[in-house]
Amino acid sequence: MSTKASADALPTRRASRPAGRRGQPVKPTARQQGAATPWLFLAPYLLLFGGFVVLPAVLGVWISLHSWDYTLPLKPFVGLENYVSLFRPDSTVSGPFWGSMRATGIFTLFSVPLLLTIPLAVALLMSRKFPGRNFLRAIYFAPYVLGVAVVAVLWRYLLDNNIGLVNHYLGLLGLPDDTAWTTSTPAAWVALVGVTVWWTLGFNAVIYLAALQDIPIELYEAARVDGANAWQQFVHVTIPGLKPILSFITIITLLASANMFGQSYLMTQGGPGRETRTAIYQIAETGLRNFQMGSAAAMSYVLTLFLMAVSAFVFWIFREKKESTAKEARS
Repeated sequence: MSTKASADALPTRRASRPAGRRGQPVKPTARQQGAATPWLFLAPYLLLFGGFVVLPAVLGVWISLHSWDYTLPLKPFVGLENYVSLFRPDSTVSGPFWGSMRATGIFTLFSVPLLLTIPLAVALLMSRKFPGRNFLRAIYFAPYVLGVAVVAVLWRYLLDNNIGLVNHYLGLLGLPDDTAWTTSTPAAWVALVGVTVWWTLGFNAVIYLAALQDIPIELYEAARVDGANAWQQFVHVTIPGLKPILSFITIITLLASANMFGQSYLMTQGGPGRETRTAIYQIAETGLRNFQMGSAAAMSYVLTLFLMAVSAFVFWIFREKKESTAKEARS
């Protein structure tokens, strides 16, 4: 009985083997062959990421621990001296650096709220159906495809005190036409923030527009049935539907504003004085013009720590909102 059962089972085991010609080795399965496939696809990115992100970051830490002048052969090790100098009031690098951090804070404080609200208003407008909507979408996004050099040089001439068209048209409207947009404060800050908002709002607007299209239309219909007006629909339907994307937009806008360099360098040259010289501007000035690469690297990592702290705070705010919403739903 057992012999018969073994004989019946033998063809089944043979049939389960991969088919192949006699004398040829059986090829490995797709699962066996594909173990390295994901790494092969990731290899180009990993090489670029390692070569242009990880390696420079490690090298930057090493440079920050040395008195690094790339024009000299000797680069003595100084430990944490470059970092200590940034916090020592009597050092030559402390005052300019913290002044540039203050300028970065001013620019971020005024630009981020505008880059969160104005693109949202544009996205709400562009989400409606009206003639010429696609053309207006292209118009709003078009400035973003321009490089910072093009935008800054263009607006530098438009805002020029003597030949600029902005002061010319302000005079035609009966408004003051002698504003020094690039050489006095607070006009320089108005110019830098305004140009940045005009240049980059299209990017945030596109992200908002994509998020708005993911909100189910049934929620708006239910809100209208319940008697909600437009403002109530915005507060109770649109804003909750945008919460998953608001954290992302806030973070990337904060990082972009804190790393502003080209507008200040090309439009105001950091002036008047050092009022609009941002942290990135000061880091580039210290490292590339003053040849103090060690101090510049230390500045960059102090700025990185500040940005990491701000990013963690933003994530914490949105996480707390999500947790409180979940608690309210459970109650």
